[in-house]
Amino acid sequence: MPDTITANHTVAIEDVEYQKEMLARLYRPSGAGPFPAALQVHGGAWTGKDRTDMRKSIEATKMPLSASAFAMKSLPPVAPHPGSIQDINLGIRWLKATAREFKSRPEWVGSWGTSSGGHQVLLAAMRALNSTYSALPGPAGVDAKQAWVISGWGVLDPLLRYNLAKKAGNEELVRLHDTFWLTEAAHEDASPPAMLKRGEKCELPPALVFGGDKDEWVPIELMRSFVADYNKAGGNAELQLYAGANHGFMTGKPDAPYAALAIERMKQFIRKHTTG
Repeated sequence: MPDTITANHTVAIEDVEYQKEMLARLYRPSGAGPFPAALQVHGGAWTGKDRTDMRKSIEATKMPLSASAFAMKSLPPVAPHPGSIQDINLGIRWLKATAREFKSRPEWVGSWGTSSGGHQVLLAAMRALNSTYSALPGPAGVDAKQAWVISGWGVLDPLLRYNLAKKAGNEELVRLHDTFWLTEAAHEDASPPAMLKRGEKCELPPALVFGGDKDEWVPIELMRSFVADYNKAGGNAELQLYAGANHGFMTGKPDAPYAALAIERMKQFIRKHTTG
């Protein structure tokens, strides 16, 4: 089959309504496909930014990738956790149901996110069948299981980052955590590393975790232990570290140092899990 990951295609950008009054921004490559399809989740400490946040990085990938960035209705102050994960769950189901319309395949649908979005895509993937997260009505006969998931500098352990922010005296970041999570117990419950440590039964799609070894919010030891525990639980996770890079090292900066390497690594990973 043609190499739809490395071929150079133009990309059309459009907004479509994926549920009443809610928009998905679609990045649709030219060509016949089929193309991998991704739901992209932005960062912003769970409370900020919108579906346009990663446009530069999506365009820079030139994969091409049928990517969809969803507007979430359940960000605070409308709703705290688990509202945004419910939106992501519905977004995955919608994208799988419409995959062929967008020149993809349901079995090729995955997700990628950065920072708090990197946390949310992992949580949504690992709890794809969780009844709380799948509560929003959507396409019949479609679940939210994913073919692959990529977490870039993901805030793997929200409670750890919360405590680091308090220690650093970052009152604004602490406030954003409090706004979204409400309690420390909620932080802990929705921590992918803690889920694995507790022995929670999880969906474990192929995962790529990448970040910098100077990340001030996600210690390198946490990235390593999470990937090790994911694999110990029966998953297939890969870790990619970038020497000297800190948190958000390519947010909105696809030409930043390490960005080209990270994008190429993402391409390799997606190609590996969307063939055949």
